[in-house]
Amino acid sequence: MASRNLTLLTDLYELTMMQGYFKNKDKNETVIFDAFYRNNPCGGGYAIAAGLEQVIDYIKNLRFTAEDIAYLRSLGIFEEDFLQYLESFRFTGDIYAIPEGSVMFPREPMIKVIAPIMQAQLVETAVLNILNHQSLIATKAARVCFAAQGDGIMEFGLRRAQGPDAGTYGARAAIIGGCIGTSNVLAGQLFDVPVSGTHAHSWIMSFPDEYTAFKTYADIYPSACILLVDTYDTLKSGVPNAIRVFREMREAGIPLTKYGIRLDSGDLAYLSKKARKMLDEAGFPDAVISASNDLDEFLIDSLKVQGAKITSWGVGTNLITSKDCPSFGGVYKLAAVQDGNGRFIPKIKLSENSEKVTNPGNKTIYRVYEKESGKIRADLICLVEERFDEQQPLLLFDPLEPWKKTRLAGGSYTLREMLVPVFQGGECCYTSPKVMDIRALCQKELDTLWPETRRLINPHQVYVDLSQKLYDMKIQLLNQMSEK
Repeated sequence: MASRNLTLLTDLYELTMMQGYFKNKDKNETVIFDAFYRNNPCGGGYAIAAGLEQVIDYIKNLRFTAEDIAYLRSLGIFEEDFLQYLESFRFTGDIYAIPEGSVMFPREPMIKVIAPIMQAQLVETAVLNILNHQSLIATKAARVCFAAQGDGIMEFGLRRAQGPDAGTYGARAAIIGGCIGTSNVLAGQLFDVPVSGTHAHSWIMSFPDEYTAFKTYADIYPSACILLVDTYDTLKSGVPNAIRVFREMREAGIPLTKYGIRLDSGDLAYLSKKARKMLDEAGFPDAVISASNDLDEFLIDSLKVQGAKITSWGVGTNLITSKDCPSFGGVYKLAAVQDGNGRFIPKIKLSENSEKVTNPGNKTIYRVYEKESGKIRADLICLVEERFDEQQPLLLFDPLEPWKKTRLAGGSYTLREMLVPVFQGGECCYTSPKVMDIRALCQKELDTLWPETRRLINPHQVYVDLSQKLYDMKIQLLNQMSEK
């Protein structure tokens, strides 16, 4: 939506930690935080990066207003010198990010923040809130679109979303993930994306009979005439009345461009096959059959297997809420602290759960593509100073089971660095593409995945490996911690 100040969109402990840093540490001490996630959503093999444009907008408008300061003062837990510091607070650090629409995988940084510790700490909550939500919905949309096998998916979930922001930014993310449009008019206005819709059952019910309702709608919208046929009886009333209207349009010389029917209840496979036969026999083989009614990727996939004659899908609740997987699980962890000589000292978080042990240091990500196919072979997390020669062999190994190794021959692979600069010295240096352009990028990114990684159930997991240098650093830190 329009730019707005979201500075207080944060957890209280971010502010109490900030005051603690202000009182007890050098508030300009530079640190590195990584935002990443641990498991792919929806049991899938990948995720889609989304939300960066809103993160940029948040950082640009990061400042405490007089009203913000007054509210914080009223809490009675912040001292005046700290509140006075907040009056001139601005973000002055660097941010690197995976561009929106990119495919990404667990444990690799979605965003890397390099900034004075108080600034880096404050942005944690809002950054995660924005990235977690939009990346989740974009990923869900990509799965739904994959199940549809090239059919158009419309996002129809605004009324079921968890509030206006979730509905509007969720629509944005759904477009990025592959939807061809949304019913959300505000999203259409804000993000310049296609909007579309038909009519409700109430339209039919408000007229004396179904035929009159269809005829009136066709008169108003002859070039976008999709008729909802299940208000009374789909096969005995709805489809025959739709055919009658289409015949009258043709006889009147009205071009039949975008026209057809929508099913919103019943056995969609059976009804669509019967309706297709009726439409074909009446001379309307190009009439669209669209469907809605609590669809998700699994139901669409099942309907495809059953031979349903549906070619356009409206997906609402299960998409806009990602109902089967309602949270993304992104986290934000300290990776390094700069010493007095300007060197970054790596930091690591330990855990009884091995997957929660963090990767230390100032890192970047290289995506490894198979040169012949252009498909993703692996992602390699390494330290920023490391360089690789594509003409030399590349050793990849599983960081949790390092005896599992693969050596790629020189010249058989290509590398692409995934993290790009977004802010430098507090100034934005990145221009977000338009949403439809991000959608196009996402489609290209998805094409770099092997089919086995895109399948809906038990997908192949893309390897996310550590460079030898980063792995050695991590093991050294783990050994040091165990000796204490």
